[in-house]
Amino acid sequence: MSNEVLQHLIAGKPHDDPGTTQRTNIDPATGETVSIAPLDAVAAADAAVAAARAAFGPWSQTPVGDRIQHLFRYKAILEEHADELAAGLVKEHGKTHAESVGSVRRGIDCIEHACAAPVLTMGRTLPQIAVSSSFCRTEDEGGVGIDSSADRVPLGVCVGITPFNFPVMVPMWMWPMAVACGNTFVLKPSEKDPISALRTTELAHEAGFPPGVINLVHGGAPVVNRLIEHDDVAAVSFVGSTRAGAAIYANAAAHGKRVQCMAGAKNFSIIMPDANREAAVDGIFGSAFGNTGQRCLAGSVVVCVGDAGEWFVPALVERTRALKVGAGDAPGTEMGPLQDPESKARVLDYIGIGEAEGADLLIDGRSAEVPAAGCFVGPTILDRVTPSMRVAQEEIFGPVLSVMHAGSLEEAIGFVNASEYGNMSVIFTDSGHAVRKFERTVEAGMLGVNVGVPAPMAAFPFSGWKKSFFGDLHANGEDGARFFTKSRVMVRRWI
Repeated sequence: MSNEVLQHLIAGKPHDDPGTTQRTNIDPATGETVSIAPLDAVAAADAAVAAARAAFGPWSQTPVGDRIQHLFRYKAILEEHADELAAGLVKEHGKTHAESVGSVRRGIDCIEHACAAPVLTMGRTLPQIAVSSSFCRTEDEGGVGIDSSADRVPLGVCVGITPFNFPVMVPMWMWPMAVACGNTFVLKPSEKDPISALRTTELAHEAGFPPGVINLVHGGAPVVNRLIEHDDVAAVSFVGSTRAGAAIYANAAAHGKRVQCMAGAKNFSIIMPDANREAAVDGIFGSAFGNTGQRCLAGSVVVCVGDAGEWFVPALVERTRALKVGAGDAPGTEMGPLQDPESKARVLDYIGIGEAEGADLLIDGRSAEVPAAGCFVGPTILDRVTPSMRVAQEEIFGPVLSVMHAGSLEEAIGFVNASEYGNMSVIFTDSGHAVRKFERTVEAGMLGVNVGVPAPMAAFPFSGWKKSFFGDLHANGEDGARFFTKSRVMVRRWI
């Protein structure tokens, strides 16, 4: 790795602007430096918006069928480079190889969905909605007919602010649909692992996108604030923490932008006594410790109903003790490191908080057998957690699972609904009655039955509730196309 500061990508060309401050990023498995990212290159942000603004006119007038041809080519290019991108994720983020391959695949799914823009952006018509008798009349009766229609048209320059945990996939939630709908785009990836997003944006230009349609600018808070306050920006899409999401939503909305902010989570899983035991243990194990717990659909609290805890907790502990922690590309690794030293320190603090609050520490990730270098913390299970504990309320974003116990399904659902978050919740049971009660009363936007991570495919919206989402239209699904377009209504009368 060179000591050069990463360049931005504006109007199809590398753009050199290191700003005055930078962040040095490491391979979280080894501690070796992998990139240096600019943090306050505000002038580069202005240049990116200007390039996107200049490209918007001709791009918005390009037929949608022609626009998506670039996405078809881009999908093929991503397929060719999938192994390269997955390897980059392992090195830059710390994911295991399997997790990296999966996240690249889910990003490609979003490209496929955006290729449906000709259908997703269709308008509606209603001929002969009324008859006007003023000025002239038909030869037959009543007057001249009036037709009406509603079209979906692009917004302008759109901005995407994406998180560190899925640096390939999450940008694909945003810019492919935005540009398919006729907008131009400025991507601001996480400053913690920006190389993956930079590489996928470079590949987009290989697919033939005109200069300025998709741009990338690095940065931290100064760049984010500049982008969301810029007069030429029409819409902002964000994925990250609830604290940042709330601030970005308020600031961008105050500046007249359309905004969607996918934010934090505290996801609850319910285990009923009649659940398939193997499926429940496998599902919770993968949900809690997959991606090292660094995802907004991680199952961070499990609620055992009745006597379910008697079989579930010992089986999960046994499974977790056998989990192998290591570098993402090492043979047999099931869980990689956390993103950076700050993440490691935060997770270690939460383990101590749970212990101090009185939870039973069944597995202590602080004493796990892990590589000496890097940002590793072992999987942790806290039992007998109560609703008042911080580990039951706050997003930890790491491999820490809190186990609660409830006497009934109603009590368990009460635990779920007491959370200020509402991203996802799942239930493991063979009872249709229990599932129906769960589906009708639990307060979360993405629900699962006998699955640990109910991640929606790109054709469905990523629909968090409560403090897990700020806005009206979610990412992906039909919501995605509606977010990146606005309605134009026509009323026609031919004299």
